[in-house]
Amino acid sequence: MGGSGSEGATGSPGEQYWAERLHALWLAADVAHDVTGLADRVYDMLLSRPGVVSVVGTRWSGHRMTYLRLVSSEERTPITWRPPFSDWSEPVVRPGTTVALDGGAPVVLEHTGSGAAAALWPGGLVPAGRPVAALECAFPLAGDDWATLWVGLDRPAESTDPLRAQLVQVAEVLATSNVRLLAHHAHERRQVEDAFLAEASLQMDTSLDVDETLRRIARLAVPAVAEGCLVHLYNGAGVLRPVASAHVAAFAQGRLRELAEDDDWLVKLLRESSERRESTLVGAAELRDSPFGSVPGIGAVKSLSVTPLRARGRSLGTLTFLHHRAEAPVATPRLLGDLASRAALAIDTSTLYEKRRSHVEVLQRHLLPRTLPDVPGLRLSSAYRVADSSLDVGGDFYDAVAVGDGVALLIGDVCGRGAEAAAVTGLARHTLRTLLQEGTSPGIALTRLNDTLIAEGAARFVTALIALLSPARDGGWDVEIAVAGHPRPLVRRADGSVTEVDGAGALLGVIPGTDYRSVRVLLEPGASLVMFTDGLTEARGADGTFFEAGLPAAVAECSGGGPDPAGRLVAAASAFRHSGDDDTALLIATAEERP
Repeated sequence: MGGSGSEGATGSPGEQYWAERLHALWLAADVAHDVTGLADRVYDMLLSRPGVVSVVGTRWSGHRMTYLRLVSSEERTPITWRPPFSDWSEPVVRPGTTVALDGGAPVVLEHTGSGAAAALWPGGLVPAGRPVAALECAFPLAGDDWATLWVGLDRPAESTDPLRAQLVQVAEVLATSNVRLLAHHAHERRQVEDAFLAEASLQMDTSLDVDETLRRIARLAVPAVAEGCLVHLYNGAGVLRPVASAHVAAFAQGRLRELAEDDDWLVKLLRESSERRESTLVGAAELRDSPFGSVPGIGAVKSLSVTPLRARGRSLGTLTFLHHRAEAPVATPRLLGDLASRAALAIDTSTLYEKRRSHVEVLQRHLLPRTLPDVPGLRLSSAYRVADSSLDVGGDFYDAVAVGDGVALLIGDVCGRGAEAAAVTGLARHTLRTLLQEGTSPGIALTRLNDTLIAEGAARFVTALIALLSPARDGGWDVEIAVAGHPRPLVRRADGSVTEVDGAGALLGVIPGTDYRSVRVLLEPGASLVMFTDGLTEARGADGTFFEAGLPAAVAECSGGGPDPAGRLVAAASAFRHSGDDDTALLIATAEERP
């Protein structure tokens, strides 16, 4: 390898060329989302080295290989394997040994790194070029994870020092990139956990009944945190009693409640764990001889965690999570402790409140605004119907934000239900509310939310509709509307006619870089803007027709005057509904003569 920086007589890249490629690799590694995503660059660089005819990369967790990728000089299409590696053998050869490939060609493995690494040659998969010598470089990633780069040579090299040094340089780039990625993933995980904890707090704060609060915790945690959840509280006699349970398998609920009630092994574990400060983790080996080793209707529990519920220096009970997956639990110790702390504080607050009052007051639902703003010249009305009262964490939301002399109305729907949907709902509503309060236009606000959802890697798509109402110069209201995959709003004119507002836009959280455009309409005095989620239109009557067909007539009747037009419209849909139950959110703005 020449030092002039130009290609030599053989056409092989020189030192300057390698330096440029290495610099480009550093730049790519700085923005990569996964170390394996750099594989194409790394393999191409190494195959450009004189004499290199194949490159093999592996990734390991302890002594278990989790990934293998092979590229040769004659066949540049990568061959990739992941567990269970059932289609090939795994002869492992230690560095410094000599082995024979198919055809009897010897391979001398020389190790460029340190530690007890091993080079792996996939049996029966000899790359084109028949390498006769090889170099391996092993490097750590994090914890027990490590990786190897292995290059096959078409001839024994007089000196492998330059290639050894280049392997180490590439490994340093990959290892450094992995450190950055781990920090980035940890930050992302913390954001997801914070969103979940924020939603959990909101859920727990919406009821002043202790048992209801605990049931909400169980429902919120399954399956977001674990496959099963048990909540126990100490009663006045100092006995732990089960107050809530949840499991992803509905048919397993009964058996889980039986174990929670009177199993001696579990009661002993819970009592001991309740006196500790940290979570108690029980692995598969300890659970094998317990009642959770093989639960009829549930199966074997692979791991179990018990977190004490403590508030104001008192032990209130325990929060137990059951994991059926063989890999590590989803919940981190930080998440378990923080969730338990918030739950314990909510329980303690509810208990003190119950002592002062004889009945339970339910706080308004956290995904909805406490009150609608008072805007002179506008009459705002809203309604929210939950399809299933046992699953009160839905994805529908709405809000109204005072902006100058006008108001910004927003309504949306997150795909699905449960903890993940609630977390995305909270993120979407908070993001839009903040942007609109800062004076951001509807179209740009939707664009920003789309970018946020994609950056957060949200697994659920969102639909949304924003309407910005500003006083018109000649009376009435100018309305700027932007739509993102959401049902388009309706306008009921003062004469009773109903029209649909034009406008369309892609779902949020799906397509990066999407721009959302606005349309404008004039809302004259006596006219109403009706915004709704698809739960309203998808109500199906006994004859199979959808409420959507009769929606214009219902809007003309319900929003033409009188109190609570949103409530009356939702009631009309409920009376029509025979099937097609879904959450419904509704927001109506009626223009009045401005003072």
